[in-house]
Amino acid sequence: MRALDDIIATLERTPGVLRVLLAGLPQDAVRGNYGDGTWSAYEVVGHLIVGEETDWMPRVRRILDHGTGRAFDPFPHNATIRPDEGMALAELLDGFASIRAANLRDLRGLKLTPAQLALRGLHPALGEVTLGQLLATWAAHDLHHVRQACLALAWRYRDEVGPWRTYLNTFNR
Repeated sequence: MRALDDIIATLERTPGVLRVLLAGLPQDAVRGNYGDGTWSAYEVVGHLIVGEETDWMPRVRRILDHGTGRAFDPFPHNATIRPDEGMALAELLDGFASIRAANLRDLRGLKLTPAQLALRGLHPALGEVTLGQLLATWAAHDLHHVRQACLALAWRYRDEVGPWRTYLNTFNR
């Protein structure tokens, strides 16, 4: 497994990356998606907030406190904060940065050992998973959604790039 410091370094960067990428862009840019059933960059940030509140650290604690004796609460994979809920993107970015910082303080404070990273929890769909796998998934999940936000932003240029579209696999979904 990747070192915990490596995972935390990835998790630390996500709020800043999204702020630099999204802050100050026009609403149509951050609220546009790339087709039916896809999310906008705004919704990606909303999803990351919901995960910070209800998924990652609660599952870390569940493993440490109960092991496989108590399954994780299910996480709705389509959970997000939508633009029609009235929050400005700046509020979302600030909220995400704040809750992520608090979660990383808590995670560091656990001073996890290699033996603890091998502890198992019970995922409602996947079965037994280790704490190390959960933490690696948290980092990969961030990177997946940063990519998704970039795809949503790029999608609005798909017709304007002309013949270069052939070279941009972003538009070949």
